Amino acid sequence: MALDLVGAERVVLNGPPLTGSEDFAFMLEKVPGSYFLIGNGDGDTAGACMVHNPGYDFNDDNIATGSDYWIHLTKEFFKV
Repeated sequence: MALDLVGAERVVLNGPPLTGSEDFAFMLEKVPGSYFLIGNGDGDTAGACMVHNPGYDFNDDNIATGSDYWIHLTKEFFKV
């Protein structure tokens, strides 16, 4: 889905493991699923750090990207 939406140059298919998602593993023991991240920016941009950092600043442009992703995924799942 993400490849179609934003292009291969903006998608990391196999990112580094994150300990911040370990609690999600318990849910995946019961229900099949997956975990993905939508980037917030790189380098010196505001909010380029991880969420639980005091310098984090949500990138409002992610609202459109995230919404588009879920719409695309839902349409594909239901073949709308």
